Amino acid sequence: MARVKRGQVHKQKRERLLKYTKGFRWGRKSKLRLAKEALIHAWMHSYKHRKNKKGDFRKLWQTQINAASRQQGITYSRLINALKIKSITLDRKVLSEIVQKHPKIFEKIIEQVK
Repeated sequence: MARVKRGQVHKQKRERLLKYTKGFRWGRKSKLRLAKEALIHAWMHSYKHRKNKKGDFRKLWQTQINAASRQQGITYSRLINALKIKSITLDRKVLSEIVQKHPKIFEKIIEQVK
């Protein structure tokens, strides 16, 4: 029975796996078993957090819009309600960009709403 020599394949597989763990701490960047386990956890959390990131950004936009609208004398919830009543279709992402980059335009939007 002929033996299978696969040292080169094993080395390539190990190098490919360790490439992903660059920057990890302690043995999780260099030891194969620890690196495999660390990668499983890292990729699981990155998937989960990609989903959470959408909600995090929405919360940030709401906070920015709320702060800017309170300076103009209207609360966030009343502003969003008034935008819906006036059928001004600006989503929160666009509104927060307007707040940051074009505050004069945001003031005009609030004047239309009031």
